[in-house]
Amino acid sequence: FYRKALLVLCDCGIPFLVGGAYALGCYTGIVRDTKDLDVFVKPGDARSILDAFGRAGYRTELTDDLWIGKALDESGFVDIIFRSANGLTSVDDEWFAHANEVALFDIAIKLVPPEEMIWSKSFVMTRDRYDGADLAHIFLARAEILDWRRLLAMIGASWRVLYSHLVLFGFTYPSERNRIPSWLMEELSGRLA
Repeated sequence: FYRKALLVLCDCGIPFLVGGAYALGCYTGIVRDTKDLDVFVKPGDARSILDAFGRAGYRTELTDDLWIGKALDESGFVDIIFRSANGLTSVDDEWFAHANEVALFDIAIKLVPPEEMIWSKSFVMTRDRYDGADLAHIFLARAEILDWRRLLAMIGASWRVLYSHLVLFGFTYPSERNRIPSWLMEELSGRLA
């Protein structure tokens, strides 16, 4: 199912990025079964992607016009994501400029950059879903190579959200907390003070 879906995406010629569990697995080495394939596109491309899936025989829906659509068949579904559910983050050219190319099901694709994953997952804190563990694993696996200054600029006025996840990382992995740059923690604790 996922290989066929990726081929539909590649054939339509519209830029897309793979995120979710697949990207997390590539960045952290933590592989988990997933119920869907998360594909990220620019907001202006969402309808065209859904139309491409429709032409390929999938049932499609714009589930929430703020952030997500779906392409479904009897085997599974693809989430077509173009913003965060809270509307604070939108997929834009920067996501593509910093994307990493990998092979997924023997198809060359691009992954959501880890900084954008952190940015978008930072806000997933609801009664039924919390992505803090994913963030801790990304920090653990990639702290030394993340572009922290770019991430801090992206998160902007919501820096407290990032800071809270970094503090929790230090609690979860106390022996690894020094992997987070000291300048960043000093900057954020200074802002809080």
